[in-house]
Amino acid sequence: MRGKHESGQALMLVLLSLSVVLTLVLFILSRSVTDVSVSSNQSDSIRAFSAAEAGVEQALVVGSSSAPNSTIGDTGAKYTATVTDYGQGLPEYIYPFLLSSGDSATVWFLGHKTDGSLTTTGAFTGSKMTICWGSGTASVSSPAIEVSIYYESGILSLTNFSTLQIARTAIDPFAGRSPANNFSNSVGSGCTIAGKTYAFQKTVTFSGFSPAVNTSSLILARVRMLYNPTPQDFGVSVAGSGGVLPSEAKEIDSKGLAGSSNRRIVVYQGWGEFPFALNSIITPVGITK
Repeated sequence: MRGKHESGQALMLVLLSLSVVLTLVLFILSRSVTDVSVSSNQSDSIRAFSAAEAGVEQALVVGSSSAPNSTIGDTGAKYTATVTDYGQGLPEYIYPFLLSSGDSATVWFLGHKTDGSLTTTGAFTGSKMTICWGSGTASVSSPAIEVSIYYESGILSLTNFSTLQIARTAIDPFAGRSPANNFSNSVGSGCTIAGKTYAFQKTVTFSGFSPAVNTSSLILARVRMLYNPTPQDFGVSVAGSGGVLPSEAKEIDSKGLAGSSNRRIVVYQGWGEFPFALNSIITPVGITK
């Protein structure tokens, strides 16, 4: 009887040991399969991101949308890059980047051809523009803005800008900095552009300058942000002005695909800066509060 009892105990110990070993083996196999899956997903993610980058680069070189599901060699990765005119034909425009104090952004009134040269096709000739910017309530950290309107006093020329002039206004929502900076404190509050809410707004009416801005020869506006310790955003609305905006930039939306991973990159390619070397012939007029 004793021998049979000891034999039964030994069998139980063997079975228990086998169970422990089997559990460890299954755990290791499970971890191995998981690690392989994670590594594969990471590899696919990297390749998908690289494919999206390749789509952006291709669009920047060619200047147009790519064929859907363009492949990259024999890697199996694909991309689809779409190029559109950002803001074109719309009454509202959200500037896609934040501005630090001293930074400037351009709002184009003239259109651009595919080669980047200026054109009057689709140009804005409205009577006013509303600028919305910033967040929070008016305080010492609130950004002020300086708006410069570039136009020609005579017939618009796209080659020599012989009668180029500038009208300027500066607006500060924080009255504590005035009258020292001599900015206007006539600022509206609460403003929404394309679903985005801003803290401050100012409508710039072109006929309000002295002399009035020639709306038939508008070129661009430059918006410069001041005093803000942190970067801020802004947008423009020309709703109710009698016109819509031309293309403000090229938006490149590139999607990469590799295996089960998808990655997306959105890039904005702005139009070339206005030739400010011509500043020597600019006549500053219409500086107003």
